[in-house]
Formats: sequence, C-alpha cells, structure tokens
Amino acid sequence: MHASPCTTLGLLSAAGREPAARRPTIQADPPMHASDGPKTLALVAPDAFPVIDVAGTARGMGRAHGEQARPLIARYLETIEALAKLGRDALGRKARWFLPLIERFSPAYMEEVRGLAEGAAIAFDHALLCQVRLEAVRVTEGCSAFALTGTATADAAPLAGQNQDLEPDFESFGVVLRVRPADGRPRAVMFTFAGQLGYAGMNEHGVANFANALFGQQWRPGLPFYPLRRAFLEQRSVAECLELAQTHRACSAANFVLCDGTGALADVEIRHDEAVEYRGPVADARLHTNHYLVDSFRQFETGEYPDSACRLDRFAALVREGWGRWSVDGLKRLLADHEGDPAGICRHGAGGTHSIAGYVAEPARGILHVRRGHGCRGRWMEYSV
Repeated sequence: MHASPCTTLGLLSAAGREPAARRPTIQADPPMHASDGPKTLALVAPDAFPVIDVAGTARGMGRAHGEQARPLIARYLETIEALAKLGRDALGRKARWFLPLIERFSPAYMEEVRGLAEGAAIAFDHALLCQVRLEAVRVTEGCSAFALTGTATADAAPLAGQNQDLEPDFESFGVVLRVRPADGRPRAVMFTFAGQLGYAGMNEHGVANFANALFGQQWRPGLPFYPLRRAFLEQRSVAECLELAQTHRACSAANFVLCDGTGALADVEIRHDEAVEYRGPVADARLHTNHYLVDSFRQFETGEYPDSACRLDRFAALVREGWGRWSVDGLKRLLADHEGDPAGICRHGAGGTHSIAGYVAEPARGILHVRRGHGCRGRWMEYSV
C-alpha cells in the first residue's frame, strides 16, 4: 500500500480541520421539478441533465431509450473508443463474452439491451458495450459516498448520495433515466449515461445505491457491475441488495453504499471472491471513498487514490460537526466542500477527474436530487420516482 498523505480517522473520532464558521457556504439554487413522463428526451433546464422517461415492457423501454438518446449514445460510444484506443466493433466482440453471464443474471436486462440497439439504430454488440464500459475501459472513478439515518439527520429520515468523480467528458452524455416497467419490477429513477441501463439511483421502495471504485483486483470472469446496480434497484430492501451482492461473483472490485425507505442502510465492499459488509464505527452512518475499509481486504490496497483517506477524514469531520442536523440542503453544501483542493470532496481535476455530478436521495419521500457539474457551481434538480 502506498503511503497516504494523511491517516484515515474513524467517524466521530477525527478532529475537524476547520471550524464550521470558517467553511465557505455554497448556496444551491432552489430545486426545480422535472417533468413527470416526457415522451421524448426532455431538457428540463439548460444546465441540467436531459431526462429519458420510459415505460412498458423491457424491450419497449430499451427501444424508447435508444430512440430518445440516439445522439448521446453515439457520443458515449465514441468516448469509449477513444479511452480504449480500440474501435467499437472490436470492443463489441469482447463485450460478447459477458452476454451469457448477464443473460442468466437478468433476462429482462438483456431484452432492454436488445430494444436499446433497435431504438438507437446501432449494432447489438455496441449496445452491449455500453453495459460493460467499466470492463472495456479502466476509467478511474473517484467518488465520495454516504448514507445517514436516525440520530444523524434532522428528522431521523434516511439520506444518501455521493459526488460522481470522472473525466469531464462524461458530463456531456449524462442523463437522468426514469423507468416504469410493466412486468412488476419497481419504478426507479437514476443518473446514468445514455445507453447504459444501470447506475446510481433509487426505486419506489426507497432502495438506493451509490458506489466507489476500489482497486487491487485483476479482472476475472464474473458479472459486470452495471447490471448488478440495476438489479439493486429492483429489490425491496437493503437486506435483499446485500443478498444479491453476496450471491453473484463480480469481475472486479467496488464498494456500494445502500439504503431504503425504512431507514436501513449498509455498505458492502465487493471483490471477485467475496462481498463483505462494512459496518462502520456508528450505526446511523456509512461513509466511503476509494480505499478498502474492511479489515480482510486492506491487504489488497494499492493506493490508487492517495487522496482517498484525506477525503474520508474530511467527510467524517463534517458529518460529525452536523450530527443530528443533516438535511438535503446541508448535504448539498457538504458536497461542495473544497478542503484538499483540487482533490477535495468537490473534485477539480486531481488525477484528471472532476465531480461531474452529485446526488442526494430521500428514500422516505421518493425524491432523488441530481446535480450537473461541480458541487460548488452546478444546479440541483429533483426527480420523483
């Protein structure tokens, strides 16, 4: 493990580095409500992500997604090609390796991929490639994620979310995807990229998932993470999500912060061979950045993100300062924090990545707040499930 410039401190045990009165306060714009049920790609505001709204059968939802987002899907595929330094046909052939694994895991997901190809007028292999981008291109993803409930929040209701740290080009094809399946699966709303069917979001039961990249794991045969993340949004509880994570072997490493509408929350670190729940130092909070916190996994730490421990320390200190008072607006301001700039919670270019989006979920109310761009400048919008 590479030496970190600071030492990770447990929540409620780290001294704050800066008094609350000295922290800059970023006032977010008042939230706007996204339209319920647009039939075409909706631009709810010029500085917000476009909305894709689909309903019906799995194949029909995929087809509608492809039709609405055709230009953005093309841009996503171009970015994957550029990052991989390989054409989409060759990458698509490699993506085919995952087809039987995803098909067995979720036939409905694969039907949606087939519909996506039809609607976007692209080859099936290219639509499949959008579902395994992380496996095709090892893009470095940062991210600082959280879940709070009970004694941590102002009204004891759960709140969860993260900053999404990626290369800045990814912002240009980000979308908000709202799905209303006709086959009994839950309604859900998520932030994702055009053509990618699973990512960060929340369903009608308040089940939400947010993620952190982890490293020190060679790619091995297993399930890609994007179908797994969509499957999380088809569960009714955190317990069901944990069972899913522990049942299916993934092809790489990641961490997931989970919550649901009852106030249950969890954090699970996943490697190919095992998924282990990280319980944290207090019952009502889970915080995670980009290094292993589970004791049995620490041996695999590579220090890929040398600022990860610092971000976690800062996150923990801020959460402790506001303990018992956290609200949606307060968490939006927390996600704009710049200590450690350019590698702060609000990331501005460290390692080539930026906070291209942010999310705060209100599971008890069925509202997902999504921000486009940096925490300090982006506009927050709110979307009902």
